[in-house]
Amino acid sequence: MDARNTIETGSTVSRETIGLALGTLGVVIFGGTLPATRVALTNFSPWFVTHGRAAMASLAAALLLLILRKRFPKSDAPALFLAGLLLVFGFPIFSSIALQTVPASHGGVVLGVLPLTTSIFAAIIGGERPSPLFWICGVAGAALVVTFAVSDNGMQLSSGDLFLFLAALSASLGYVVSGKLSRRMPGWEVICWSLILTAPISIPGALWSWHPEFANASPAQAFSFFYLSFGSMFLGFFAWNVGLGMGGIARVSQVQLLQSFVTLAISAFLLGEHVGAHTLLFALGVIAIVALGRRARVSR
Repeated sequence: MDARNTIETGSTVSRETIGLALGTLGVVIFGGTLPATRVALTNFSPWFVTHGRAAMASLAAALLLLILRKRFPKSDAPALFLAGLLLVFGFPIFSSIALQTVPASHGGVVLGVLPLTTSIFAAIIGGERPSPLFWICGVAGAALVVTFAVSDNGMQLSSGDLFLFLAALSASLGYVVSGKLSRRMPGWEVICWSLILTAPISIPGALWSWHPEFANASPAQAFSFFYLSFGSMFLGFFAWNVGLGMGGIARVSQVQLLQSFVTLAISAFLLGEHVGAHTLLFALGVIAIVALGRRARVSR
């Protein structure tokens, strides 16, 4: 009896570890989203960035599903469509509007609120029950993020911050919905079917929002757009959705605070944005809280 329990416990730990590793890989890919969006917006409109990247990703998803001859999961269609609305449209459009007025490095720290909002939705609809320590760490991390946003904008929240918070709410709810679906189907199928179901919106939207001058994009602008299409919108979700399903939504979502450092590094080295001691201190403080929250118990 004891031996069997030990084996089951070891299996659970191994599954969570794999989930955390895959979640971290997804976060690294997502870390380039805000800087890439910032570059893409220097040539493309927010509406084309949103619809165009989704349209490109949906074509890749359709090709993959056809090659592998996957059957359409009719019973999960409503949840897949909801995940698509939140992740394919909600987060991209809100973040694109925000990045017209705030630096990518600023957005990277503000979106540190994602793990808390994801945990809240995981508790409400995901059937997960984090411990009090987990909630304390989550609230403390969110408080640091809000304090950073206010102090970085003359002690007031800008319109860009408000759109970033809307982006966080949209993404976190989408993560929970897709994370639940990933418990009964492969995580890569979740994002593929979500893209397919929202393609009747994204493809016409991309055609409607296209302007001839977009064809004059520089190599950096074009690369950023394709990174958003096939990295942020497609490959990143392969690892992220599987990680959420294996390691637990609330726990794996905490790894996303590492995304702030990835975004800060890319913003500094590729975009030349100034990342001062003030920004680094807040990012380090948030990561320290996440490290503590990682030890907190989360039951299902």
